[in-house]
Amino acid sequence: MRASDEDRQRIVTALERHTGAGRLTLDEFAQRVDVAAGARTLDELAAVVSDLPAEQPEERQQREFLLLLAVAIVTLALLGAYLALR
Repeated sequence: MRASDEDRQRIVTALERHTGAGRLTLDEFAQRVDVAAGARTLDELAAVVSDLPAEQPEERQQREFLLLLAVAIVTLALLGAYLALR
């Protein structure tokens, strides 16, 4: 099956997390990003991260919670600014 730009970006984001966790060197990261950028199929993308541990569900939930929290804070700040200007 053909890979989309979103699929490639998802793999690059995973590579960034694994590099930050110390699982990949910067050279390995750069090489894998090049492979991911040129991948045409989902199988080619899967091979880029096949030797790395899968993301744990609680890590994903924590990231989603932090994103939701950030959106709520920005929304409250904008609402406060709007009310202050009125």
